[in-house]
Amino acid sequence: MTNSFSRRDFLKLAGLSALSLSAPPFVRMMKPSNFIQGQDGKPNILIVLFDTLSADNLSIHGYPRETMPNLNKWVERAIVYHNHISGGNFTTPGTASLLTGTYSWKHRAFDYDGKVIQGFADKSIFHAFENYHRLAYSHNPLVNTLFDQFTSDIDDYMPMTQLMLTSDGPIQTMFKNDDDISTVAWMRIMKKGEGGYAYSLFLSELYRRYMQKKISSYKSVFPFGPPSTKGDNYFRIEEATQWLENNLANLPSPFLTYFHLLPPHYPYKPPIDLMGSFKDDGVTFADKPQDPFTDNNSPEFLAARRVLYDEFILYVDREMGRLLERLDSSGMLDNTWVIFTSDHGELFERGIWSHATATLYQPVIRVPLLIFEPGRKTRLDVHDPTSATDLLPTLLQLTGQPPVDWTEGAILPPFAADQSPEQNVYAVQARYAETNAPLAEGTIMLVKGQYKLVYFFGYEKLNGGELVQLYDLKQDPNEMNDLSPVKKETANELLAEVKAKLEEVNEPYLKT
Repeated sequence: MTNSFSRRDFLKLAGLSALSLSAPPFVRMMKPSNFIQGQDGKPNILIVLFDTLSADNLSIHGYPRETMPNLNKWVERAIVYHNHISGGNFTTPGTASLLTGTYSWKHRAFDYDGKVIQGFADKSIFHAFENYHRLAYSHNPLVNTLFDQFTSDIDDYMPMTQLMLTSDGPIQTMFKNDDDISTVAWMRIMKKGEGGYAYSLFLSELYRRYMQKKISSYKSVFPFGPPSTKGDNYFRIEEATQWLENNLANLPSPFLTYFHLLPPHYPYKPPIDLMGSFKDDGVTFADKPQDPFTDNNSPEFLAARRVLYDEFILYVDREMGRLLERLDSSGMLDNTWVIFTSDHGELFERGIWSHATATLYQPVIRVPLLIFEPGRKTRLDVHDPTSATDLLPTLLQLTGQPPVDWTEGAILPPFAADQSPEQNVYAVQARYAETNAPLAEGTIMLVKGQYKLVYFFGYEKLNGGELVQLYDLKQDPNEMNDLSPVKKETANELLAEVKAKLEEVNEPYLKT
């Protein structure tokens, strides 16, 4: 075989060399690409996703607390989507739906740390943008599980450890092929759980002291300790945003960069200068009806958690605002589509805290979507229901890429002339579903126009296993009044659509 080195190869290596000189070293997964730098003047794409960010808690969507003072000014240059719905109510299905443009009944990544089915390993946003330089990073191990499936279509896959202050990196590196088993073993032996116990009391105590010493210098800034995942994988948002500020210009262009950052996901750890921002501010929230799936958390407990969460959002807002300032001053915004969004929200009502719940109320599935169009200087507000599955087909159209045939999403307004306000927008919760079996237990939400129907099925705790809820989101955005008993015709019509869809997606998995 004859080796050759073309001008295309030279330009690509030159771009990557510049990047490697300016960035801290990390493990690269490099593959040949089908572009040269600056090809055809195509715009770049930067997706910045902050995990567990509920649109219901953002001042840009009318929340009574000023949780986004920095982004408030940037929305005047953005397309603002007010009714954008995630694909699911926790990271795995929500992120997989965004990355594949399909709902979890298709990609089948239902469970915590779940994976898409084998047929979807080449059906992601990274595969669709094969002519772009594709870079991916996440603080969240669940997202990295998905990235691991898409590595053949990711040019730069930055390991989680790259932008961490401390991490389990050595264990994951030494036992890469058994990452899940080795990480669990490491946690059991070295880390004390919530009960204060570990398999090795001696080693775990040495490890605890070692980690406390490593992060002690951050205590003055983060009284609760720096943000973390898996207990003691500590990080700051600044490491990620500064990496983007310093290195985007050095990436081969056009690029698709996807950064999935963990805040404001629990544990809520705002920096000290933001703590107390909303303490005793007098803001009150509606006392909403209890839910069949309530965890019976007290109003006082939920209010205290909400305050910390809102203060953590201020940290997200500050760093995202700073990133936009730098991108704007450098001229990067003139040729880059910047997407700001989340994978799911968070719940502080009806006795329920967090997001791992069977319910699909708006705070847990309504997420922000801001699109900063290259050169845009005016604001556009979109109130039609839209879905996380819409992002992939929309970005393909906006960048002149050919469409793909597997997505379930539509082109986002205002980019599709024939966009219908009656588009069906779904969210799916099927945490305990079997990958290769029909959906037997779960929750499916359908938003169509002003109405939202929620269908619970297969739950033992429900009388008959089923429950239907209907809300008029235009007249009752807080979902205070279930209209299913009084608007039976509307409820039956939407329920028939949901059941028909459920029958359709279950059909390939029915045993003959």
